[in-house]
Amino acid sequence: MYAVTNPVDETLVQEFSTCTDSEIDDAVSAAHQEYLIWSRGDLDVRTAKIKKAAALFAERADEFVAIMSREMGKRVSDARGEMEIVCEIFSYYADNAKQLLADEEFPITGGTGTIRKTGVGPILGIMPWNYPVYQVARFAAPNLVLGNTVLLKHAPICPETALAIEQLMHDAGIPKGAYVNIFASHEQVATIISDPRVQGVSLTGSERAGAAVAAEAGKHLKKVVLELGGSDPMVILDSDDLPALAHRAAEARLDNMGQACNSPKRMIVLQDIYPDFVTELVKDFAGYAPGDPMVEGATLAPLSTKVAAQRVHAQVARAREQGASIECGGNLIGEVGAYFEATVITGVTPAMDIHHEEVFGPVAIVYSASNEDQALELANDTPFGLGSSVFATDPKRAMAFGRQIEAGMVYVNNVGGSQADLPFGGVKRSGIGRELGYLGIEEFMNKQVIRVLD
Repeated sequence: MYAVTNPVDETLVQEFSTCTDSEIDDAVSAAHQEYLIWSRGDLDVRTAKIKKAAALFAERADEFVAIMSREMGKRVSDARGEMEIVCEIFSYYADNAKQLLADEEFPITGGTGTIRKTGVGPILGIMPWNYPVYQVARFAAPNLVLGNTVLLKHAPICPETALAIEQLMHDAGIPKGAYVNIFASHEQVATIISDPRVQGVSLTGSERAGAAVAAEAGKHLKKVVLELGGSDPMVILDSDDLPALAHRAAEARLDNMGQACNSPKRMIVLQDIYPDFVTELVKDFAGYAPGDPMVEGATLAPLSTKVAAQRVHAQVARAREQGASIECGGNLIGEVGAYFEATVITGVTPAMDIHHEEVFGPVAIVYSASNEDQALELANDTPFGLGSSVFATDPKRAMAFGRQIEAGMVYVNNVGGSQADLPFGGVKRSGIGRELGYLGIEEFMNKQVIRVLD
């Protein structure tokens, strides 16, 4: 189940054994026993180890870049960017732990109330392949600082990354029971969630996986954080430099080859500038040529797997059959490998399947809107609600429009991204809960109320 297959040429690099049931039980036991020690220890000791982990991620960045490129085809430029924010996340929680976890006193009738912030126990993390180090960082760093222990089930195509992260954590001084990597099966995941020693589960992945995990967690009254799919709108109301904006849109959409939940997948442009925007966007997309993701300057890398590329191809082909126009791209590249052309689609209507789907690949759908009301209707006409962006020469106009978008995040005159101190998460079918920033550390926190009477 756990294997490294290079998506450039579909070569099987290495396979790893799934844990036995006994090994899974040992992992849960280790996490539980270590929680009793780790959570009661000195906060300064925990933060020092998290800070050490940040330093080690910086030192070993090249190692992780190579692994990610080999496992899921990530361009070295994308991988380096990922490692930078990983270091920022670990440093942020180490540097701000005392402030984030400080007791909060508040007056009550006849006395004083205090909220004490503590961990709750072992937490299961189910992580995806598209950002295999960053996703782990935003889950593990706040929970480890808080005092929780972590059971980490990574994506089956990223076992090398999973093991490299675990080794780094232990080299930073984080006890083996505080961070435990597990190569678990789907059935074993259900067993872990049901275990009374495990207090919650965080998943980043597909809607289907999120629904299955949430159902299992609900049966056992376990807290969940779910970061699921997205079909983020990028709304362009006007621009004083359309070619530059189209270039920014292309770079954002094709970052990580479009395999990002909060990528601007749907570009909604007011009709007076729509034709010129499409022309400029197609020029940019057409410049992406297939290459080796481990070679500097490569523009078009493979998707994570051949199956992933075939799935995107099927979505685009179906859109074409239903009447959409393929302005550029739209095809698989070569017989071997997981390459798919950078693709721009126009003429999509609500009657088409792709209008309501997430396309997890190098595909941009561009809509023309006759006015702001129609642009807003298109932006909100999606089952997802993760991120969004709005561009206008007048920031106040963009802000006013953005406040009406049904999404967990709105970026004004910039494309959605991620940073350590900014909460991340969505609404509707994009998930439950928040990660990063001050909200991220509160998801699996016991906010213990202490009441003292006068």
